[in-house]
Amino acid sequence: MHMTNRELLEEAKKARLRSYAPYSKFQVGAALLTKEGKVYHGCNIENASYTPTNCAERTAFFKAISEGDMEFAKIAIVGGKEGTSADDLCAPCGVCRQVMMEFCDSEKFQIILSDGKDNMKVMSLKEIMPYGFSPSNLK
Repeated sequence: MHMTNRELLEEAKKARLRSYAPYSKFQVGAALLTKEGKVYHGCNIENASYTPTNCAERTAFFKAISEGDMEFAKIAIVGGKEGTSADDLCAPCGVCRQVMMEFCDSEKFQIILSDGKDNMKVMSLKEIMPYGFSPSNLK
């Protein structure tokens, strides 16, 4: 199954609708595409204690991995304040980038961001995490 970047961004927008962000009011949705063509949705899930909060990207990865999928092609991420259409690019945080380094080929895995309009930015994991630490560093 082939999915365009725009289609994957639409899936991320659907995931954003399920965001639980009562404290920051910043809602994020992610759509993770496996190499086999399956999409896993993730949304950010906040907690009153803050530390247990989980980002949308990690939610999608952990869902996929817990289901046995571990080969990924790309992820689309959208985010913005509650009540907006996510008008700014929403890049993954450092922790999410590190999770991606654990499970993705840094040169081939794509990260797709959108500003909620027609502007899209596509980059590789290596571009967004140029000196990342991965399992290959421990070999």
